[in-house]
Amino acid sequence: MRRKATIALHWANFVLLILLVAGGPIPVVAWAFVLTGLGMCGVAMIKGLMNGPGPKLEGALRRAHPWLSRGMYAALGLVAALTAWYMLGGRWGGPALVDLYFYLIAASSLHAIFHLWRHTALGDGALRRITPTALHSIL
Repeated sequence: MRRKATIALHWANFVLLILLVAGGPIPVVAWAFVLTGLGMCGVAMIKGLMNGPGPKLEGALRRAHPWLSRGMYAALGLVAALTAWYMLGGRWGGPALVDLYFYLIAASSLHAIFHLWRHTALGDGALRRITPTALHSIL
């Protein structure tokens, strides 16, 4: 259950975040992002994180991995919560939502590059954890 939910929510978040970067907080997209973002954070809080550093990741990256992962979840949860707040009429003095979407997609891009590097350079199968089983044959 946790694996399938995490994978589905992860890729839904990715697509919805791209749409939010492109068009801003369009209500149906914004609410879908809120639900998937907070849903993914909820699954992680209740069932635990699905990821780990893998046996081939060493040194500082191995020690940093759990904290970087928690940071990504925190960023996702914060941006999803602020999107919900905005959609409910709330305002804050911080960065505009479109800027937060851009920052989150920038962090997500670094996250993706890191896991592509792990999968290819270390050969630890990092991408198999987050891709649907039907795609494993092309990895």
